[in-house]
Amino acid sequence: MRGDTWPNTGTGPTRRRAKPGQNAAMTRPGPARRARKPAGREATYSRRVAFSIIVRVRYAECDMQGHVFNAHYLTWFDMAHTALLTTALAQPYSAIVAGGVDIVVAESGVRYLAPARFEDELSVGVQLQEPTRTSLTSSFTIRRGEKVIATGFLRHVCVNPETMQKMAWPDEIRAALAPYVASDSSASPAQAAAGESEPSSV
Repeated sequence: MRGDTWPNTGTGPTRRRAKPGQNAAMTRPGPARRARKPAGREATYSRRVAFSIIVRVRYAECDMQGHVFNAHYLTWFDMAHTALLTTALAQPYSAIVAGGVDIVVAESGVRYLAPARFEDELSVGVQLQEPTRTSLTSSFTIRRGEKVIATGFLRHVCVNPETMQKMAWPDEIRAALAPYVASDSSASPAQAAAGESEPSSV
């Protein structure tokens, strides 16, 4: 069992600003303005999409201290990453593999800032770093309400599913992932996992 999850892409209706003397409650939703695309190749990355899933902590995920066992955070990272991939590519993961592309984990890291407990509802947010020729790094933030309780990263490598040898990302996958690439991809995910905040007391 993976627990209850559902994606949250952070999108929703926009409202027009009320005119002077007009009741704001009477304004109707209007279409969101399209972002102006900058010139050159950066136009590919002009639309940023926030992506997250919601997980509810199960009793089986807690240790004898009553906290979520540390390894489960990586499971939640993987769940959020897989949900982003299947949403961006509009197909199940099995279809991606059948199309000649598989993804394996090469590196991971977690920074634990506060404990999670049974029945906590958590948001697992994910943003992508700009892909290299063969790898993709994802940065994660886990929140309980507004409080950040963990951060971390996963680095995946694109491989041929038959030979398990590294291969370049196909152009169509790069294009599909582009909207989810963070605006500032310069920060090291390892630094983000290490963080500057001290863990809060339990």
